[in-house]
Formats: sequence, structure tokens, C-alpha cells
Amino acid sequence: MLADNLQVVKEKIEVSLRNRKEAKQTGNYVTLVAVTKNHAPEVITEALSLGVECIGENRVQEAKHKKDVLPVGGKWHLIGHLQTNKVRQAVALFDLIESVDSERLLAVINEEAARIGKVQDVLLQLNIAKEEQKTGFSREEYLDILTKLDDYKNINVRGLMVIAQACTDVEETRPVFAAGYRCFCRLKEERVGIDCLSMGMSNDYTVAIEEGANMVRVGTALFGQRDYGLKF
Repeated sequence: MLADNLQVVKEKIEVSLRNRKEAKQTGNYVTLVAVTKNHAPEVITEALSLGVECIGENRVQEAKHKKDVLPVGGKWHLIGHLQTNKVRQAVALFDLIESVDSERLLAVINEEAARIGKVQDVLLQLNIAKEEQKTGFSREEYLDILTKLDDYKNINVRGLMVIAQACTDVEETRPVFAAGYRCFCRLKEERVGIDCLSMGMSNDYTVAIEEGANMVRVGTALFGQRDYGLKF
């Protein structure tokens, strides 16, 4: 099942790349992050064997359990909200923390990365849709933090992460993704090393790619419905 689902997702990614209205600064490629939240560790092994390179997890504890029982492999992304009391574990576990959503969190990550001699790759999460139930920098907070990024010597900001609002008509997400792309372009002009725009999940990744995403976080479309009975 996974092999078939992966092929479908790859084909949709290719179609979405062709449907872009103009050349994008994010390049003509898309990194697929396979989201394995509430799926057994074995699906990660299967995904890696099929050529998937990036694994996305929402929770630190679940990722730690899976990494403890699996062979070393893949690049691991944290895509869920990170509490400051879990930062030490997260910095040790993840190659990329996509969900940096506050200045306080950025500071704690920098401190923990410095403690172990690591430069932690991160994305800044923007709350463009202005949804109260979602975390992320507001426009004002984002503009403020940009002036301070060089103070964090053990942080490497590689780009942005955007989550669109849940909606019945996926086309309603397009303005949010377009705004995310504009923010990415400005950031790329101002800083070196900016190469990641993570936008889009199983229900809206095709629209996100058309609007400029070069990284998508796909779980259900690959692995089916999550098993909330699993305990980690």
C-alpha cells in the first residue's frame, strides 16, 4: 500500500510543479517529509527502503521511542509544537526543527545547541492565517525577530514553515501559501543559506507547491489514518 501511495504522491508533486504559474525562487524540486505520527516504527523502515529521505514527527517522545528501536537512517524533522522543556531532547534527536514559533523557543534551542556543540537547523513558523489555535510568529513578531537572528550563534535558520487554515475548499488556502512564498522571497534576499519553504500537508500540498513550497509534510496520504491507540 505504501509503495502505491508514495507513487501517487510523487506524481501529484510533479503535476503541481508543472502547474506553477511562474518560476519560483524555491527551485524546481520538492522535498517530501513523510509524517509518521501515530504510526508504528516499522512504517519508517519501509518508507526509507522506498527512497523517502525525510521523516516528520510531531512529538519528541514519540520520535525518541522510534529512533531508539530503529536502525540509524533518514533525516528527522520536528514538525509539531515544541515546548521549551523538551528542547534538550529535540536538539539531540532532530536534524531540522521546522516549528520554531517564538523568540523564547529560539533562545532555548540556541542555548541547548551550544551546550552540545551543535548548530541546529531550524525553520521559523509563521501564523499567516492568524488562527488563535495555531502557534507561530505573527507578522509583527516575525519582523522583529529577523533583526536578532545573528545573535543566535548556534542556530541556522534555513527558511519558513507555514500551516494553512483547515477548510472545505482547498482553494481557500492559496492566499495563505502565496503570502508565505512572498515572505520566503524577502527572507532569501536578506539572508544567505535560505533554502526551505515548508508548506502543505496531505489535504493541501498540491496547492502549496503551486504557490512555491519546496517542502511538504505528508502523512495520511502515504500511511492512511493514524492509529491513536498506539502508545509511545
